[in-house]
Amino acid sequence: MSIYAGLDVSDKATHVCVVDIDGKVVRRDVVASDPEVLAKWLSRHCPDLVRVVLETGPLSTFLYHGLVERGVAVECICARHAKGVLSARVNKSDVHDAEGLAQLARTGWFKRVHMKASATHIDRAALRIRVQLITARTAMANQLRGLLKLFGLRMGTARTSGRRTERLAALYAQRPDLAPLFAPLIASMEAIEEQLRASGRLLVERAAADPVCTRLMSVPGVGPITALTFTATIEDPRRFARARMSAPMPGSFRDATSLESVTRAVASPRPAIPCCAGRCTKLRTSCCLRSSGRSHSSNGAGSSPKPKAPNAPGAPSRASSPHCSTRFG
Repeated sequence: MSIYAGLDVSDKATHVCVVDIDGKVVRRDVVASDPEVLAKWLSRHCPDLVRVVLETGPLSTFLYHGLVERGVAVECICARHAKGVLSARVNKSDVHDAEGLAQLARTGWFKRVHMKASATHIDRAALRIRVQLITARTAMANQLRGLLKLFGLRMGTARTSGRRTERLAALYAQRPDLAPLFAPLIASMEAIEEQLRASGRLLVERAAADPVCTRLMSVPGVGPITALTFTATIEDPRRFARARMSAPMPGSFRDATSLESVTRAVASPRPAIPCCAGRCTKLRTSCCLRSSGRSHSSNGAGSSPKPKAPNAPGAPSRASSPHCSTRFG
């Protein structure tokens, strides 16, 4: 008899519900949120298991890869899509959510979410750590400038740590009593900058070890940070029906419709670049648009744009919204 299971995952415990092919509940239980424990429970109580379904969440990646490694047929579905089904229950609870996920696993009415590999998550974690360090450094630098202005002192342009030290020495000469006051903040900024340099070296090493990133860095203006961000976000381009559909993934465009309008408005002379290792078949210029000062028309290069028809009397004037072209790197 074919059976299906749904997992409603929380931080410490996971509610499990098993249904048969007719939708009848066979077993319910609460298991620790650990892939080894879940795999043992499923192998013990579900000999004819066809599919296991869980929602996206903080532990979904950890549980998904752990269950796949132990031979469990598991699928991860989008939590927003499952919300419509799970919220239809009168009494919404973890037990009922697990049953709803089990019914989704039985009917197959769900959209599978692509789960990135563990190595990709390592790259994404390293990039997020770098962003967090930059945010903390910027906040501290702004705080330093604001506090100095309270005493009538202006930092001025100090883009490097050496220039900042020179400016602070000149300012401390006017107010020596401020040196011990700002010492903890300056020391924290220097420590964050040191860790930021270490994070940058780590990202450069990881980009140099990846053949796809190495090929992407051969494009002018694309460095290790841009290459790692692109590969960690796209990972497998074969999951996109069209290359332009991958542009919203890095966050450059809201959706494919806005991307198509920008692609028509701004034409880039950069050709498609084949990538190695089978991970990218081509790097579309629609994913890495560059600003162009030349005007382009759909009639071909060098043709003048068609004049717009005047608005009807009394009709409001519609101004065309400018499109923003983004260049990675």
